[in-house]
Amino acid sequence: MSEAPVTEERNGSALVVTLANGKANAISHAVLEALNGALDTVEHASAAGDDGPRALVISGTPGMLSGGFDLNVMRAGPLDAGRLVTEGGAFITRCYASPVPVVVACTGHAVAAGALLLLGADWRVGAEGAFRIGLIETEIGMVLPRWAVELGAERLSVPHRQEATVGARMYDPAGARAAGFLDVVVEPDAVLATACAEAERLGAFPAAAYAGQVKMNRGERIARLEEAVAGDRGRLFDVPG
Repeated sequence: MSEAPVTEERNGSALVVTLANGKANAISHAVLEALNGALDTVEHASAAGDDGPRALVISGTPGMLSGGFDLNVMRAGPLDAGRLVTEGGAFITRCYASPVPVVVACTGHAVAAGALLLLGADWRVGAEGAFRIGLIETEIGMVLPRWAVELGAERLSVPHRQEATVGARMYDPAGARAAGFLDVVVEPDAVLATACAEAERLGAFPAAAYAGQVKMNRGERIARLEEAVAGDRGRLFDVPG
């Protein structure tokens, strides 16, 4: 029996999910299902006010957060690829809009969808080292979906925005922090502990106030993100989003 592509572990008030899906920690349908389930758990616990987790931490294996969407699916044809990308966009949008904190521990490389996952999180810590972080879509002959462009406009710093998207520039961790993919860079051994400490801090805020701040400060962008994902779904399946 193959190992699960995502594992879960409680760390203080955080639920830590670790991507472990092959060498590149590819984002597949199974990975997205597990990530959505983990976020369900945290959101339900927060709403119930019980002793469940108050924040979600998404991590990778040493040296790799994620190399992007599952290539087996992406090469299967435009409908299969479009469905996976759209489901990925829906999850990342959900992270950005979530009433609970979502923190990403970037343990190494974060390419394409891996980098987009960083843009959708509340807070991002990266590992020092010879790692590549960024959006390579132009280089590989693809165009970013509109939901990804919306995230870039929200999270990437203005001086880097064109180079990071149109220019497909790849950054080392320090450059990724300057560009807006990361908030802080630490030694590799400290990445997860740093992420969990920040998740603990954010998760300790009054839940209603945190959710209200997300809605107030991100509401217009969330609406555009949701509209973009719904439009992609409609074009793929000819059904309402």
